[in-house]
Order: sequence, then structure tokens, then C-alpha cells
Amino acid sequence: MEVFGRLEEPPEVQSALVSKLPSNPAWWKNTYFWIGGLLFIVAIWGLVRGPAAIRDPGQKREDGLVVWLYLAGSVIMLVNGWLSHRQTMQHFAEAQESEQ
Repeated sequence: MEVFGRLEEPPEVQSALVSKLPSNPAWWKNTYFWIGGLLFIVAIWGLVRGPAAIRDPGQKREDGLVVWLYLAGSVIMLVNGWLSHRQTMQHFAEAQESEQ
């Protein structure tokens, strides 16, 4: 709103979302753990049934390499989930300390 050629600052409105503490983080809400777990299950399935069970259509035939790629991907995603969850827990603790 303009008042005599200047913009008037809007009144401060305290939002309920801003003042609310974030919810307690839970590891199972982190998508990295879910993706890592699914990749691990696929890798185990490939170890049991053979690489042909998890090979993508049109993918070159390799001797067991695809199983190890899925296993490496699952480890990377699980480590990423652990790092992400640890950072979220640290942020949550800092937010709780700042509220008190």
C-alpha cells in the first residue's frame, strides 16, 4: 500500500508455523534409507537368482558386475541417509536449544 509516494511496511504477523518447533526426526522418514534398502534387496535378489534377474532390458551381459553395482549403490544411499539423518538430528537439537 502506498502512502504519500512511499511503500508502507506491512504489519508483522506471527505465523504458527514459524514459532512451532520441527517434529522429532525419525530415520524411517528419510528417503535415502528406503532407496538404499530397495537397492540392497535387488542386489541380494541378483546374487540368489543371477544377474539376468536384475539386468535392464538392452543392457550388455556382464559377469556379475550388475549385482555389485546395485550393492555399491545401496551402500552409497545408506551412507548418504546416515549422514543426512545425523545432520537433521543436529539441526533439531540446535532448534530446541534456541527455543529455550
